[in-house]
Amino acid sequence: MNPVRLLRFLCMDLFKLTRRLIDIESITPNESAVGDFLVDELRRRNFDAQKMAVEGARANVLATSPENPRPEVFFSTHMDTVPPFIASSEDDRRIYGRGACDAKGIIAAQIMAAEKLRHEGVFVGLLFLVGEERDSIGAKAANKQPLGARFMINGEPTENKLALASKGALHVEIIASGKMAHSAYPELGESAIDKLVEALHRLHGMKLPEDPAVGPCTKNVGSIQGGRAPNVISDFAKADLFYRLVGPADNLRGEIMEAVGTLAEVRFTRETPFLRLRTLDGLPTMVAAFTTDIPALTNWGEPLLLGPGSIHVAHTEGEFVEKAQLAEAVEIYCSMAKSLIS
Repeated sequence: MNPVRLLRFLCMDLFKLTRRLIDIESITPNESAVGDFLVDELRRRNFDAQKMAVEGARANVLATSPENPRPEVFFSTHMDTVPPFIASSEDDRRIYGRGACDAKGIIAAQIMAAEKLRHEGVFVGLLFLVGEERDSIGAKAANKQPLGARFMINGEPTENKLALASKGALHVEIIASGKMAHSAYPELGESAIDKLVEALHRLHGMKLPEDPAVGPCTKNVGSIQGGRAPNVISDFAKADLFYRLVGPADNLRGEIMEAVGTLAEVRFTRETPFLRLRTLDGLPTMVAAFTTDIPALTNWGEPLLLGPGSIHVAHTEGEFVEKAQLAEAVEIYCSMAKSLIS
């Protein structure tokens, strides 16, 4: 087969596999069907593929080449998606659907890259994980079963740019308590909502840290709940906040506690650390303002972060990945692996 026809065939296979993956619903925690498909598909492509048990029917997928069961480099990304399920479609330029860029197109590109490398005598592993969109439960389970890899190339939508850093995350609950009373006599009650509003006002006024190379720490108030009825002084109110970290969180935690003071209870429920990442010469770079499975994969080698697609369309009703970026990602993954191994 001449090079042009071969390239066309490989792209058709890449795009077809991307669509087949998108069309298997795998909203967290319902990843078992796509995991079954991947094990069968990888075995069909002559990889040694197996499931790594995580929780109940949930399992990661691990694959290596028969020639090298303990490779130095692993490609990894996640199988789960956010809701709702959106079936695949395509036009001349793009493939659409839930997971097109986050991260089923990446799975397809990594499989194609591993296959292409194997034909060149270079062997990499594949690790596809459950639960990234919620709590990284698959990555945490995999971290207990490392294979001694030196490098982990993690896939998330970075528009095929290598991430210099990945922002961390701090999830905070602000819980205010009050005393119910008839709203005609507010002096007899104590409004939890008023306390929560004042606490949020103080948090809005805080100066958040910045990093010259990475940018600012940011805050989002994701949800608010509380109150009983319009004519009842509220006895309970709660807000969920999400901070994107650009450094250690210790000082930020203290400042949040100080700002809220006695107005409400502060609970720090989950933290993902900020990470600076390895780069390679010749690749454009970016900063990932989102979190990944990387902090939970510390035993799988030095991490790098790159993938096709834009995070700006991930989790949207119009999620897509550019076909050209998918094809480009295969070549980039191949060159990265060869560079790291050499």
